[in-house]
Amino acid sequence: MSLELTRRQVLQATGLGGAAALAGCVAGAPRADANVNVDAGAVATTPTAQLDAAKAVDVERIAADPRDLPPPITRTEPAVVPVELETLELVAEVEPGVTFDYMTFDGQVPGPLIRTRVGDTVDLTIRNHPDNSMVHNVDFHACRGPGGGAEATMVAPGEEKRLTFQVTYPGAFIYHCAVANVDYHISAGMFGIILVEPEGGLPEVDHEFYLGQHELYTEGETGEEGHHGFSFARMAAEDPTYVLMNGEKYAIGPQKYDEMNIRTDETVRIFYGVGGPNQFSSFHAIGSVWDEVYRQGALASTPDRYVQTTPVLPGSAAVVTMHTPVPGDYKLVDHALSRVARKGALAVVHADGPANPDVFDAGETESESA
Repeated sequence: MSLELTRRQVLQATGLGGAAALAGCVAGAPRADANVNVDAGAVATTPTAQLDAAKAVDVERIAADPRDLPPPITRTEPAVVPVELETLELVAEVEPGVTFDYMTFDGQVPGPLIRTRVGDTVDLTIRNHPDNSMVHNVDFHACRGPGGGAEATMVAPGEEKRLTFQVTYPGAFIYHCAVANVDYHISAGMFGIILVEPEGGLPEVDHEFYLGQHELYTEGETGEEGHHGFSFARMAAEDPTYVLMNGEKYAIGPQKYDEMNIRTDETVRIFYGVGGPNQFSSFHAIGSVWDEVYRQGALASTPDRYVQTTPVLPGSAAVVTMHTPVPGDYKLVDHALSRVARKGALAVVHADGPANPDVFDAGETESESA
C-alpha cells in the first residue's frame, strides 16, 4: 500500500483541521515550542472604544501572492530595469469582519518585489493615484543618493515622478514610503523588497517565495469586529493590535490563501522583509531549520548554516533556504509566539510526498497513513 500522505491526513496530523489550531500554537501542534494552548478564535480583549461598522472593502485581498515575483536573472551584463509603482489607499479586511485603511504600493502588502542585478539601472516611475488623500514617496535602501530617492519621488495625489539610480551592491533591501509620518505609512503597508542579485546570480532552487512582516496599530482590539482606525498612541507605545505576514491575519496557508506548496524533494528560497515599523522578527520554521541564512539580506556574505531562528530587524530583510524531507505543513512564524497565537503572524509551506520514517516516524501504521 502506498505511503503517500493525503492533504487531509497531513492537516489532521498537524493540528490544522480546526479553527482553534490555525496559529499552530495550540495543543496538537507538531512541535512543543509552538504549544501555548491558546484559543486562537478568542483573542480579543475588552474593546477600548466603540468601533464603527466594518466598511465596504475596495479589494477582496490585500495580501501579496508569495509566488508572484520575477524569475532569477540569467543575463550576464547590466541592463536598465523599468519599474512602475502606484501608491493606492485601500480599505480591506485584516480578518473577517475587521476592516482597515491600508496604504500600499500597487495594492498589495508587501509591495512588489523588484528584481535587479549589480550594475543595473533602475528607471522608476512612481504615481500617486488621484483618489488618494495623502502624499507618498519611496526610499530604496539599495539606492545611493539623498534619502534613498525619497525627496526626488515625493508625489501628491494625481502626480507622478521619475527617478533613475544604479544598484551598486548586492543584497535584499527594503524600500518604503518615507514621508513625515513614515512609521504610520509603513505600518499601514507601504514597504517591500528590492533584490539586487550578485553578478554571478543566486544558486538554483526549485521555488522562491516572498513574504513581509509588519505591525498594525489600531483603535480596536485584536479580533474586534468593525472598522479599525489607526492609533498613533498605540504606535508610539509600540503596542500593536496585529503583527501580520503579507498584510492579513494568517493570510498564507491552508487557512486562507494556500499558495506555498512544494514537494519533499524540492528546495525553497524565501525573501523575508520586515517593514516594522518598530519590532524585529525572530523568523523560524516550525519543524525545520533554515539550511542557509543570509543575515540582513547580505548576499555578498557567507551564509550561516542550519539556523533555527534568525532575527530580522525592522527595515531589513533575510534571504533563507530550506528543504523538507518529511511531508506536512511547515509553519513560518515570528518566534515571539504571542504574535503568532494572538496577533496573526503565520504563514505555511505545505510539502507533499511519501512518508519518510527514516527521518520522522510518528508511529502510524501503513493503513493509517495510506
